[in-house]
Amino acid sequence: MKRVVLLALWVLRVLRVLSYQTHGVHFRADWDLNRNLSASLDADVDLSAAIRRVDPRFLSVTIDASLASEEKFLYLLSSPKVRTLAKALTPAFLRFGGTRQDFMVFTPQRSHRPDSAPSADQPCDELELPPWLEEKLKEEWAQQQVVLMREDLQRKYRRVKFTEFTVDLLHSFTNCSGMDLIFGLNALLRTADNSWNSSNARSLLQYCESRRYRMSWELGNEPNSYEKKAGIRVDGFQLGRDFTRLREMMSESGFYRQAGLYGPDVGQPRDHRTDMLEGFLQSGAQAIDACTWHHYYVNGRDTSLEDFLDPEVLDTLMLKTNEVLERVRLVSPGKAVWLGETSSAYGGGAVGLSDTFVAGFMWLDKLGLGARLGLDVVMRQVFIGSGSYHLVDNNLDPLPDYWLSLLYKRLVGPEVLKIEAFSDVGRSKRVRLYLHCSNTQSYRRGAVTLISLNLSTKPASVSAPALVSSSTVEAFVLQSDRPGEEGLYSRSVKLNGEVLKMVDDKTLPDLKGTRLPPAEPLQLPAYSLAFFVFTDARAAACGDHGPNTAT
Repeated sequence: MKRVVLLALWVLRVLRVLSYQTHGVHFRADWDLNRNLSASLDADVDLSAAIRRVDPRFLSVTIDASLASEEKFLYLLSSPKVRTLAKALTPAFLRFGGTRQDFMVFTPQRSHRPDSAPSADQPCDELELPPWLEEKLKEEWAQQQVVLMREDLQRKYRRVKFTEFTVDLLHSFTNCSGMDLIFGLNALLRTADNSWNSSNARSLLQYCESRRYRMSWELGNEPNSYEKKAGIRVDGFQLGRDFTRLREMMSESGFYRQAGLYGPDVGQPRDHRTDMLEGFLQSGAQAIDACTWHHYYVNGRDTSLEDFLDPEVLDTLMLKTNEVLERVRLVSPGKAVWLGETSSAYGGGAVGLSDTFVAGFMWLDKLGLGARLGLDVVMRQVFIGSGSYHLVDNNLDPLPDYWLSLLYKRLVGPEVLKIEAFSDVGRSKRVRLYLHCSNTQSYRRGAVTLISLNLSTKPASVSAPALVSSSTVEAFVLQSDRPGEEGLYSRSVKLNGEVLKMVDDKTLPDLKGTRLPPAEPLQLPAYSLAFFVFTDARAAACGDHGPNTAT
């Protein structure tokens, strides 16, 4: 029996190699398959055509509505440091939403003067937060998070009134950083017949139109949990009608007729959530520009370090994504699908894990796998704000996942290429590889970027294929600033041996790769994340059909 299995594996391997004779190229790697067993990893790569192309804003971010629990905290978005960090992640969407969006009510101030709002042509440096006020707000925000955490644990949410200043500050932030704002409206404002009461949203849209604020919209957050949060049940079909009503309102507004509308922001498939998504699509698919859902790997209150490094946990994203994609294709073929909110652990993240180096394995694998599976946009919860899964901490300093996101933005293009990895003893689990065309803002057309993760305690060595072995390679290897398992808990990260930190509040460090000689094996240290850019790969899929030319 054992011989039959081995023979079958050998035949499968030969067939795969033969299927790539025309366009395929070959990677080979030695890695620690089961922490003790070394093996040879082969990967077939097709550079002739992209398997899909994601949105240029694929990696996007969110700001949780809890930051507006008191309007003053939104002034933190005027910090020069925060704006510098945000601008570096463009192009991107900025989604403002979350649980508390469904408890927010727009309450215009009669004393609010249009000329008091930041204007689109006002220099951004005139809108900067003074250092003394920044320090005061950071201290008060730390105290506010205790209040927010108590509300989350008790599932008791108070109604929050917000004024024009919330929208003014959000728009100013996205306008100055270059992000595209998506504002989440309250869907729990209901009429006696349980349809959406749109009057408050109409008032908000009218104000935003009067200010000429270019933005997109969502309606509601995780409607599958409305019964737990507010004692109200809204089925998918009714929710789709609510979205259709919002689209009609946008069409009546000449300014927002062509604006984006995204939803329904359901939780990941489980129980009635898939029924809600199907019902929503039946009545509301035509109203939306993309179908959004949320995904978290684990519960932040009972997870462990091992979960963050477990390949089986990472692979659950594939199952959930394929289920959502299939349901959307059945009801609304061709509709774009987004991860409208996502991170490592739900419940605000896992304390001591979601904001440390180890969180990068979940984040980078989600970006690589999500793009390969067919997600068009992935929105990271959160850029700044409540919880422990933020990219920027409470002192407004960038965390490891921020630097990982920044490298992804600089090095990775939207074209996804085919790469299949396997070996004599099974598929690679602890070394995970993804391949894209390189970002043409940083590299010539035809360059490709290999995204690599080594979840193992031992280093791995990857041999490049003949087609790109003559290409110069730039290596960007991220490791913790401390060795071994202890380093996984670190909130600092090294790029090619140098700890990353801002030069000053308005200056990011140079992110320089290390040049490797052609045909040199690619080294993946234990517990590392890496990008390898083949600058002269001349990949036809990446717009190069001959000698490379700069864009």
